[in-house]
Amino acid sequence: MNRDCFGNTLSASRPETAAAVDDFALGLLGYDKRIVNILDAADRDTDCLANVYAGLLWMLSETGAVPEDARRYLNRAQDATGAANDRERRAVSVLQCWIEDDLPRSIVRIEDILAAYPRDLVMLKLHQYHDFNSGDFPAMLRVALAGLAAAPDIGFVHGMAAFGYEQCHLLEKAETAARTALALGPDPWAQHALAHVMLTQGRTDEGARFLESMRDSWSGLTSFMVTHQWWHLALFYLSQGRNDEALAAYDDHCWSMSRDFSQDQIGAVSLLARFEFAGIDAGPRWNDLGRYLSARAGDVTNPFLSLQYLYGLARAGRPEAGHLLQAIRDAAALRDRPCDAVWREVALPIAEGLLAHANGDPESALRFLDAPFGRLAEIGGSHAQRDLFEQILLDCLLKTRRLPRAQQLLEMRRGFDPDGVALNRILAGVYDDLGLPTLAAEARARAALTMSRHRPSACRPPEAATAPR
Repeated sequence: MNRDCFGNTLSASRPETAAAVDDFALGLLGYDKRIVNILDAADRDTDCLANVYAGLLWMLSETGAVPEDARRYLNRAQDATGAANDRERRAVSVLQCWIEDDLPRSIVRIEDILAAYPRDLVMLKLHQYHDFNSGDFPAMLRVALAGLAAAPDIGFVHGMAAFGYEQCHLLEKAETAARTALALGPDPWAQHALAHVMLTQGRTDEGARFLESMRDSWSGLTSFMVTHQWWHLALFYLSQGRNDEALAAYDDHCWSMSRDFSQDQIGAVSLLARFEFAGIDAGPRWNDLGRYLSARAGDVTNPFLSLQYLYGLARAGRPEAGHLLQAIRDAAALRDRPCDAVWREVALPIAEGLLAHANGDPESALRFLDAPFGRLAEIGGSHAQRDLFEQILLDCLLKTRRLPRAQQLLEMRRGFDPDGVALNRILAGVYDDLGLPTLAAEARARAALTMSRHRPSACRPPEAATAPR
């Protein structure tokens, strides 16, 4: 009897198909490029699970519409259920429900599989993926802890638990779980979770050193994991005032791989915005990014993604920004799906605010952004990623001279970025304008001290910057 790398039984009769199934599982959990080997295997073999996994891979590509290849592999998997085992037949239903845009039912099917086969770690990872996109972080943690009970020997499960803990703001538990995962073997997701912990706790110098020490282990990983690890490293560089390094991270790593992939695109959008809030000239980068975002004009697959596509299109001055806003309005007008209320009550007002901000109207932007701000988690994304929206709100407060509110938000932000160069420089200006020169001087001193710990770095002018490739 064949078994996969986690001990689950397989119906695959060909050794190469079984190997590709393992490649998919390990590639999904470890963000390894071998995940794509499942496509060739599914094309060569009618095996049920191989075709389910090929369909899942297409769905995970986040193309903005259900890929026809996903349907094709679903049909092949359905035709092969006669030779499949119980777990594999249940997996067919998971894929089918997702393709039919019935995520609640797909998640129920996943939970049924996990109850019967708790070491099906592909389904565990898929559950966390959907939980993350809907902002249900306790569910991410709950399924990971159940996975740990069944598979304590698998480092990747500790990494998944680490990220669940971190998103629930249980940072000490997150660090313990991440370090346990790394002690069991290489795990970029555990590295990522640990970087989140260090970012949230203001351990900026330690975080930068940690990710720099991990860079050699990122070869062979998927574009998302490589670019996202560099994205986190760029955030540490920004806090340290290492602007040249932050720009180089964007040009050479964050925006140098799969420019048509959703996660690489939104990482680029949020990083360019953060550059500008830190006083760095993004140069021609918005225009370059906008050319790739133009294909997202009707993409309302996920509100967290769509909002960042919209902002990037608007900052690039692309007409597709208006088309995407209308698509968001249309999604908000629907009343049939469980997610429609989130589009209507959270995503739409934020979208209107983002477009107003990008178009230079901070007063209107603030009016739109204020009301739904307490519900941001419902659109998905990590709190580090959603921080982009708080920075946009802060920029609106500064530009509309709502300085008392800006001071409050800035000091709260200092809780996780105590020595941040850009933050303290902005705070110093606010305290000057509020007539508090001693506090302004203290903020400037914090920024200067941080700069003194690192190589002096001034923002490269656009003509000297690395041209986007």
